[in-house]
Amino acid sequence: MNKERLMKILVSPLVSEKSAVLADASNQVTFRVIPDATKPEIAKAVELMFEVDVEDVRVVNVKGKRKRFGQMMGKRNDWKKAYVRVKAGQDIDFASL
Repeated sequence: MNKERLMKILVSPLVSEKSAVLADASNQVTFRVIPDATKPEIAKAVELMFEVDVEDVRVVNVKGKRKRFGQMMGKRNDWKKAYVRVKAGQDIDFASL
């Protein structure tokens, strides 16, 4: 896979109550990824950027909310979320980046 593309796959980590619970309970980290990313690309990108072994990747397509801008109805962009499980004993530390 192209290394430049892999560097663009991960948009940002998602920090929420649900992602914190998943990180503690099942060693999963949540990322916002580009909409056309595939599971193997996401796994390779995480392994490349954080030097961990990826066990599993699950992907969710999130629909954009309908919002009102004055009198006009609009819609936020759709986006993709990835739940990445790393092998036991390994951890992704965002504070050291």
